[in-house]
Amino acid sequence: SGCGRGGLVTNSQLLLSCRSGKLTPSQVAKNIIAMLEDCDKSSPPLRAIVQWDPEQIMLMAEASTTRYRNKCTLSCLDGIPVCLKEEFKVVPYHHRVGTVYLGAQPETEDATVAKKLREAGAIIIGVSNMHELGTGTTGCNPNRYHKIPRNPYNPNHFTGGSSSGSAAAVAAGLCPVAIGTDGGGSVRIPASFCGVVGLKGTFGRISCHGSLPLSYSTVSVGPICTSVADAAIVYSILAEPDLLYPYGLQQPKATLSDMCAPDLKGLKLGVDWTFFKACDAEILSACEKAVKHLQSLGASVVEVSLPEMEEARVAHVICILSEMRDFLQPDFNKHFHEMNLETRASLALASQFTALDYIKANRQRTRSMRFLQEIFSTVNCILTPAVPCTAPRIYESDLLTGSSDMSFTVRSMRFMQLGNFTGIPGLVVPIGYSSAGLPISLQVMAKWWDEAVLLRIGLKLEQFRDQTKKPSIYYDILA
Repeated sequence: SGCGRGGLVTNSQLLLSCRSGKLTPSQVAKNIIAMLEDCDKSSPPLRAIVQWDPEQIMLMAEASTTRYRNKCTLSCLDGIPVCLKEEFKVVPYHHRVGTVYLGAQPETEDATVAKKLREAGAIIIGVSNMHELGTGTTGCNPNRYHKIPRNPYNPNHFTGGSSSGSAAAVAAGLCPVAIGTDGGGSVRIPASFCGVVGLKGTFGRISCHGSLPLSYSTVSVGPICTSVADAAIVYSILAEPDLLYPYGLQQPKATLSDMCAPDLKGLKLGVDWTFFKACDAEILSACEKAVKHLQSLGASVVEVSLPEMEEARVAHVICILSEMRDFLQPDFNKHFHEMNLETRASLALASQFTALDYIKANRQRTRSMRFLQEIFSTVNCILTPAVPCTAPRIYESDLLTGSSDMSFTVRSMRFMQLGNFTGIPGLVVPIGYSSAGLPISLQVMAKWWDEAVLLRIGLKLEQFRDQTKKPSIYYDILA
């Protein structure tokens, strides 16, 4: 598919260059290595990729170059540079998960998604920065191995989290594809703040095996990409049952049916306007225009009511924090003083929830899922802004002690939690920029296992924005 996004290099453009012989994966890899060196030296450093190894990168690139020469490529991702969030095990890197105390030894076994990307011929350029243990939505991680990743659109602003480095790497042009995890918006928030596409699959759709199981009932894996077409390609390669990951074993086959339909005729887009409007004025204005654009392509907008959203929000927080606190109990006891201050505060808060709270929260989940079943019997998807605000700015003190702003965390997750709490898939697509030049995105959510309709709407949403502004930090790997 040639539907790229003007400014940023897409997977498709890279593929065309490799197929035509204009550029080999080895040449692209050499460019990336030079750029990774530059990222580390720049002021301030980008800190998108936190572990990388030029030898590993070149080995994969040379194997891919040989396959192109012999016309026996493995998939649409052959020779395509990708990175994975440090939450995944990737040989031979350290599985630190944003901490200073985990992953003392290099990994000897890949997570399922890393293995699948290798089998597809992708070039893993390294592991990307993340919020410590995935506990926040800014990406602020002041510890010695990570430091604070910068938003390519404005390096004085955060990337969003917790898949912070993944979104920054894609937005800055280092790779057209990155993999993240999303338990409370951790793929979709940084993708939105950094002006790229982010897909949270249905719960269980893409295997989490080999990622740290921080919260087993809310986390989904998904790609962050420069275009919706790229997200569809990565999704189609990664989405299938994995015997090592029990939650996704019964899933229906992943399809991309009707994805490239010429219009959106017959689709019903659900909007709860009261909920939709709970965002900054600039964001509301851009998102309303994007909804009109989808209507102009034949879709109809249906007013829906999302009941008990406040109850669902609180219940999601109880579920994700209780599960993380349970899993991290030994870490909290043994490594408390090695954790960032914000992580300590979040885990201390989590220890206040009771078994009763957790049981009530899961009863709320059953109710919320039932409400959604009814809503999805009348509409194909639900539209919301992605995040109610643009990327927040970085203060000097954040670089030293980190940042803890509970009101921001709660606000940034407003449109995200429903998807994590009930397991439905969500896609965020950039639709414009604020007056300060920071990206704004719209979110589309659909019923369980119906990622295909998200991608179909996402392709059309991408055409709404007349231009893609190049970020202020941008590397052209095709140069």
